[in-house]
Amino acid sequence: MPLYRFILFIALLVFTEIVSADEILPIDVYGDLPEVSMMVISPSGEKIAYRQTQQGKDYISVYNLADEKVLGSIDVSQIKPSYVYFIDEQRLILVVKRSSRLWGYRGRHEVSSAYSYNLANNKMNQLLTLGSGIDEGQTQIGTIVGLSSDGKSVYMPAWINETSFSLMKTALDKAKVKRFKRGSADVIDYFVNDGDQILARELYDNEEDSHRVEAQINGRWQEIFREKTAVRSKSFVGLTPDFNYLIMLDENADTDRVAYYTMRLTDGKISEPIFSQANKSVESVLTDINRVVYGVRYGGFKPSYKIFNEKIHHLVESLIQSMPNNSLRLVSHTPDWKKIVFLIAGDNAKGDYLIHSEGKFSLVSSQRPRIAATKVHQIYQTQFEARDGLKIPLLLTLPKATLKSLPAIVMPHGGPESYDEITFNWMAQYFASRGFLVVQPQFRGSDGFGGDFILKGRGEWGRKMQHDLTDAVQTLIKLDYVDANKICIVGASYGGYAALAGATFTPKLYQCAVSINGVADVKQMLEDEEHDYGEDHWLLSYWQKNIINGELAKDHLEKISPITHVKDVQIPILLIHGEYDLVVPFSQSKNMYEKLKEAGKQVKLVELPAGDHHLSNGINRLEALKAVDTFIMNNIGAH
Repeated sequence: MPLYRFILFIALLVFTEIVSADEILPIDVYGDLPEVSMMVISPSGEKIAYRQTQQGKDYISVYNLADEKVLGSIDVSQIKPSYVYFIDEQRLILVVKRSSRLWGYRGRHEVSSAYSYNLANNKMNQLLTLGSGIDEGQTQIGTIVGLSSDGKSVYMPAWINETSFSLMKTALDKAKVKRFKRGSADVIDYFVNDGDQILARELYDNEEDSHRVEAQINGRWQEIFREKTAVRSKSFVGLTPDFNYLIMLDENADTDRVAYYTMRLTDGKISEPIFSQANKSVESVLTDINRVVYGVRYGGFKPSYKIFNEKIHHLVESLIQSMPNNSLRLVSHTPDWKKIVFLIAGDNAKGDYLIHSEGKFSLVSSQRPRIAATKVHQIYQTQFEARDGLKIPLLLTLPKATLKSLPAIVMPHGGPESYDEITFNWMAQYFASRGFLVVQPQFRGSDGFGGDFILKGRGEWGRKMQHDLTDAVQTLIKLDYVDANKICIVGASYGGYAALAGATFTPKLYQCAVSINGVADVKQMLEDEEHDYGEDHWLLSYWQKNIINGELAKDHLEKISPITHVKDVQIPILLIHGEYDLVVPFSQSKNMYEKLKEAGKQVKLVELPAGDHHLSNGINRLEALKAVDTFIMNNIGAH
């Protein structure tokens, strides 16, 4: 029996036979959460761990590759793991997020926490808990910045009270926590070495707009970096292997792309840009548990890497180049790189985990085993010219039909400083399976295409950013790829805002619009941010730059808010929103619904019980997709 099928059987998951290539797949195949995800490999390469999801249940399981046996499996249905990794052969760390109420605070909050899972006794231990010395008014207690030298504890920053963001030493296998280093209210991060020493701490003062780094020099904190900025532009993300330098990511003015720098801990001297490319930004770094950096990941529709070990770099690069029609994402590896786990998407790949070892690939599992490779729709990357001449990158997911006068779904991404990648996008693949051309313009303001491209989106919500979506549609209509009478715009988060903006600002361009957890009232959004974080907080400064960008008309926010233009709506609108969305409040969709109803417009609101911003609950995700399916088919149908 193939290994990927065997895994699903032994984890008590029901395996469904792959359908024939010409059969239309049921909606739940796309709407359900991936059955296998978060796969990582143990240091020895003998075991893999992964999250399994089916019928509302989640498990973290550990599997022995050699003898094809499950070594342990634990139910994590109540804690929603975000990611998992091995510390050693017997222990894993699970980082989770969940919506919770905090004692003494109004409303619900997304709280992150971390657990250790011991394979020997098949038990989990939460590493930090609110109360008992840990301030109960905080949401981020799942961050780990280092492992103790004896391997028995981890270092985790946490608020002790409102004035002390301190570093805690937390035992992995028992409920034992002690304060390792007292902090202050301005500290936001710590950096430690592999010998239980704190090397540096990062600070930010919202009132003074002061970004600083202090290093431990001769037993005292000494400032080695200071910058006055309302929004932090430099990211301190790790350490060099010799622990003598911090790693900093910042934009290289010469290339307009984010580059990698080192900053010496003895005096704060910053290097010239390293790993700087003219057409790619360093998006993230590859680190171990002590945040020692050994490589970087570049952004783009497909990920690419620079591994500092040249031999390993050439291996990874050659493997990526061997599959030019696919996206090959590095997800895990053994310390000696003899076994590397990749997640492959693109042509004939629906999110498949491959292990490379001894010069060959082996399929371990698919995220979606019920989808045949032949059912995966091609993703095509191109660009078009906006009305002002700016080149806008574009992804098209193609139905299995002639590219002529197709019904289309325009899918603007969230963020808005984000971008779409070549991956198995469950919603885009669903639409393509029903005969729609899926259009994903990377409008100005999107990340991944250079700092200048981002800056061109400043202050352009509802204006040039929206024009880019309009221009993408009109370009495809002129090429006769899209039927002008069968176009719907569907988006989530900022994409939901863009969908509502499409319905209000260009009411004749689309035949329907779907907003999932979207913003309808921009002025109210900024007022909520100020209420939640305070007028001095950097997050409010970020949104003001992103949306307002300087001196504009007093009614600017009203002008760009769809809720103030409901009278212009001429098409049906579907609003979907999670009850516990902590990013965009449910009230945004509720108020938009009431305004549309008052104006006599055709609108439906679907509230997802206990739903969050990311549709991370499988039941809610499927309910949302079914609502979208009915709405789209009723309004523009299939090809």
